Amino acid sequence: MPQEVGNKASVDSESSTLASPRVAEETVVKYDDLEPADRQFTRSSSEFELGQLYYDAEGEALLPEEHEKPSPEPIKKKSPVKAIIWTVVNVVATVLIVFTNKAIFSDKALKFMQLTFAAFHFTITWLALFVLSCERFAFFTPQGASFRQTAPLSIAMALNVVFPNLSLAYSTVAFYQIARILVTPVVAAMDYVLYKVTLPVRARIALLPACIGVGMVSYYDSRPTNSAINSTSDLGAIYAFAGVFFSSLYTVWIASYRRRLNMTSMQLLFNQAPISAFMLLYFIPFVDTFPAWTEVSMNRWVFIALSSIFAVLINVSQFFIVAEMGPVTSTVVAHSKTCIIVAFDWLSSGRAVRDKCVIGLVMACLGITAYSIVMLREKSKARKQ
Repeated sequence: MPQEVGNKASVDSESSTLASPRVAEETVVKYDDLEPADRQFTRSSSEFELGQLYYDAEGEALLPEEHEKPSPEPIKKKSPVKAIIWTVVNVVATVLIVFTNKAIFSDKALKFMQLTFAAFHFTITWLALFVLSCERFAFFTPQGASFRQTAPLSIAMALNVVFPNLSLAYSTVAFYQIARILVTPVVAAMDYVLYKVTLPVRARIALLPACIGVGMVSYYDSRPTNSAINSTSDLGAIYAFAGVFFSSLYTVWIASYRRRLNMTSMQLLFNQAPISAFMLLYFIPFVDTFPAWTEVSMNRWVFIALSSIFAVLINVSQFFIVAEMGPVTSTVVAHSKTCIIVAFDWLSSGRAVRDKCVIGLVMACLGITAYSIVMLREKSKARKQ
């Protein structure tokens, strides 16, 4: 939830708010100026599934920025073994959380408990961050913020999780994952409309096949040639696009909140998570439908527990991936997760390779990959200037 509290973000969403705090001014937070621990939540998840929890992992890192020479970072010893281990943990946890959440939402007894499920994940995320802030681990030092300061961002974070989860409940896994690719072009469009920030021409061209691919998947996935094959409902598509909008809004505004409140990403999330959970409590009695708990099978409870564990692993592992291997590798990992999730769902769905939906899947994946390559090259050029 996905993206992932946790479910972009990997990521590549480190991937949700209602008041625009972003200021169109010359002083902006530069990606290259951030400490490694701060970078994990400045990327887009198609993933945020939940760890990706809270927003898309690779996209924000690939958005245009003003060119300035980055300040040199201190050289520190990196462990290839540790990086590989955490990369594997991140990929496996992201893939598993998507299919685990799909299994949970496929249960009619749990399908209409979306707000409760999101509040549960926010609570688990806060507890995990609380542990990581303890002196023994010292991942970050907690910093307080008032309810009024963080409430808008907390609302957006909640919507950034609830709508993608609703999409997952009414869509195929492949459509759910591919639709998350739209976060990148929507963020770019919001930046242009609100702040007149433009993308390089080649990046805009690369986004065209990505958008067309998502459109093809949306059309053909809702009209399978075989009635035995699971398909995406119209409601699932609506939820998916609503999720894309709120994820994009969250991505666009989060850097400004970090700058205004002078917080790292973990400090900000530590303040957001409990507020998001608290706000959802007001709506749960009116929106969610609770089942007879005795009718919920034991394996579903196991899935719910696993989902929370995967969400925590995604958030923690994303920190190590960026710190040990850098944002470029983190972006590659994010796209790899998208391909793996789509491939697994395709193999398990019984669809034929000649299904027209596969054309859209390939176009979307190639388009967003090409966009990432272009933007990474642009960043490399900017550093040399």
